[in-house]
Amino acid sequence: MGVIIAFANQKGGVGKTTSAVNISACLGNEGYKTLLIDLDPQGNATQGLGFNKHTLEHTTYSALLLDLPIQDAIRNTEYKNVYLIPSNSSLAGAEVELIEMDNREYKLRTTISPIISNFDYIIIDCPPALGLLTINGLVSAQKVIVPLQCEYYALEGLGELLQTVKRIRENFNPNLEISGILLTMFQHTNLSRQVVSEVQQYLGNKVFQTIVPRNVTLSEAPSFGKPVIYYDGKSLGAQAYIALTKEIISRESQ
Repeated sequence: MGVIIAFANQKGGVGKTTSAVNISACLGNEGYKTLLIDLDPQGNATQGLGFNKHTLEHTTYSALLLDLPIQDAIRNTEYKNVYLIPSNSSLAGAEVELIEMDNREYKLRTTISPIISNFDYIIIDCPPALGLLTINGLVSAQKVIVPLQCEYYALEGLGELLQTVKRIRENFNPNLEISGILLTMFQHTNLSRQVVSEVQQYLGNKVFQTIVPRNVTLSEAPSFGKPVIYYDGKSLGAQAYIALTKEIISRESQ
């Protein structure tokens, strides 16, 4: 059965989608059959894999709320072993529609259950909020990775997210674990170093050893609809995600 990892942080602009896309691509390149579920109405992960989010017929919304068989929502990508359930702005209405449903927190888990065994890894890119979509992502997952920007307000909101994970573990998904805190957008400044030191001090071995740098290549790759290893595999950003993926695989094998 596949390992399901949710990427979550209620703060935007922390590298969450960038990480979900690039780790999916790196897992695929390592030989693991990987499904990326875009659970964000912004559809950035969908664009990051080269799809036009404005012309999609079948999306995450179709599977969650229109009873489309989940197999019919899965798209092949041009990248090795990487598959996608895409998203677009239609998913924005899901937050409201889910409120009226029974077992609303379990909707995604129930929807994807028929295909979990078809993949080695399922990556869920959650929206930058702690609403019902993110809750569905966390209830469906076995692990959660929390990207954290190496900037002054990095720890702001982390406590709230950790409390959310705790409540979900207590009420909906006792198997949910924090796989790790991922430090992103690192720069060689005193501030970045101070943030890294503080996070490592407070969270210890929950922090991934690999730190993702602020790198122009990581910013450019999505505009070409390519994961960074396929855009410029020798860049610092690509090398960081290759190393991080190996670290994730190593943690899962322990």
